[in-house]
Formats: sequence, C-alpha cells, structure tokens
Amino acid sequence: MIDVEHISKSFGPTQAVKNVSFNVSKGEVVGFLGPNGAGKSTTMRILTCYLPADEGTARVAGFDVATQSLEVRKCIGYLPENNPLYMEMGVLESLQFIAALRGVPESSRRAKIKQVIEMCGLEPIINKDIDELSKGFRQRLGLAQALIHDPDILILDEPTIGLDPNQIIEIRNLIKSIGKEKTIILSSHILPEVAATCDRVLIINRGEIVGSGTPEELAAMAKGGQTIYVTIRGPLQEVKEKLLSMGTVREISVLGEENGCNRLSLTTDGTAHLCEDIFFLVAQNGWSLSELYQGTVTLEDVFRELTTREA
Repeated sequence: MIDVEHISKSFGPTQAVKNVSFNVSKGEVVGFLGPNGAGKSTTMRILTCYLPADEGTARVAGFDVATQSLEVRKCIGYLPENNPLYMEMGVLESLQFIAALRGVPESSRRAKIKQVIEMCGLEPIINKDIDELSKGFRQRLGLAQALIHDPDILILDEPTIGLDPNQIIEIRNLIKSIGKEKTIILSSHILPEVAATCDRVLIINRGEIVGSGTPEELAAMAKGGQTIYVTIRGPLQEVKEKLLSMGTVREISVLGEENGCNRLSLTTDGTAHLCEDIFFLVAQNGWSLSELYQGTVTLEDVFRELTTREA
C-alpha cells in the first residue's frame, strides 16, 4: 500500500530525511518511532503530499505522491500532530463540512457520518461546539474526520500527544479497532503506545532508518543475542568456566553473591534450548539452581540502542 524509495528532504543546510526507504503492506499497522527531530513528521508530510521530496519516490496505493497527489489524497486519512479543527463549528457541522470537502456523495453522507460517530464514540458530544470538547474528544473528532471518506490508509502523527493516561488508552484501543480494517502508519515517540498497537516498527534517527521489523526482530538486531539470568550455588570460577565451555555463552557478568549463591547474567548467541542445557549442566555437576530465565528485551531497550549507537 505504501512504497518509499530513497526519499530525501532538506530545509536549508539541515537534511531532515536522508535516503529513506520502506514499505507497508495492506492491513499492517506500522509504528514509526524516533526521537524528536528525527524526521518522522517530515516523512509523513511527504507521504500525504503536504511537502515534496527533494529526491526519491513514494507511492501510496499505487499513486505517485509527486505527480498524482489528488489520487493519493483520496486514498488516505491524515491526522497531523496539531489536530486542525475549526473551533467555532459544532461537532456535527464539522463532520458534514469535511464530508462535503472529501467528496462523499450527498446520498450516502448521512450514513457515513453516522458510521464514524459510532466508530469514534462521539455520541455524547455530537451536539456540542468543538471549543467545548476535552482534548480526548478533539482527537476522536480528528480521527472521525480522517475516516469520513472511508480511506484505505490512515496516517496518524502523534495521535495521543497531550492526552492523559485514560485518554491515551481510549485512543489506543480505537486505533487498534480501526486497524482491523485499515492500513495504518502511526508516528510516535511514546514506546508503550507503539508496542501495544503496532504489528511492525520502523525506527528513524537523524533522518535515517536504523531499524525495521517486529519488536522481537529489532531486539535481535540491537542486542545480537539473548540474555539469560541464572542463580547457582557452586564454586564461582568453576561455574563460569563450564558455562563458557558450552560454546554459545559469550560473556558472563556476576550480578551478586550471597551465601555461596551467585547470580549471573549470560550473554548468549540465542541458541534454542539453552536454558534446558544449563539446567542439565547444573544437575550433572551437583550444584543447586534457584533461578533460571531468559531476559526480555523491551522496545525501550531497542530504541535506546539503535538511536544512541555511534555511526
């Protein structure tokens, strides 16, 4: 649905996007992660035809964003970081206005408006003016406006910015529900939001894509292996030597020692069944085992690794 090839964009001497390439398949919910100023919003604006790329090409639903921008705009719903609402309008009035702008046929306009009202949970505030709404309901209204023409693709730039925790959960659940039927790119720097909502993650840093894949794939890319935590009662030097002799354990760190029990962190090559092999090694040597588990690498760990790594 989205195919980006080697796009670059500069603002004066600052290169905001550098030779970026990626694609998004039909039905995917893809998170676009990066620090502030990494190039997320610039990339979004190129895809939505708000900005032209200096170099490269981008196609949305088969249409070129540079030469077929009207066709692209028909295929996408866009919620920018600063939700552009006409504050003097009523909620229903604004939906009617956007539906007309989007070319929704008058014969089906009422049904479309009713559909997005129900989908976005706007029933309690449908008769209010926009300037009376909470930030959460304004975001819901922004999503409803992006959905009014039933686009195949949604591009959401920081959709939960400025919301309280309860509102974030509401919008996140709404996006997950919409994602069952739409292709979505979700730009954010809030890692739990992306981890809870997205099928796949792109990480951009200093204008370049530095990671792409599921959180598990990115963890392997960032860490190059697995971490296993084990607490063993036995002679420390002998324990370390025999664990290293297994071949798949690259490094051992001693995290603590108490009454002959040593808590160790093992950096491994990610070989399957290694925990089971460690269990049998402990049993064969007559040591005792009180802890053994594989550490989990969070999206935050991956993000920090990929965005702070030296070039």
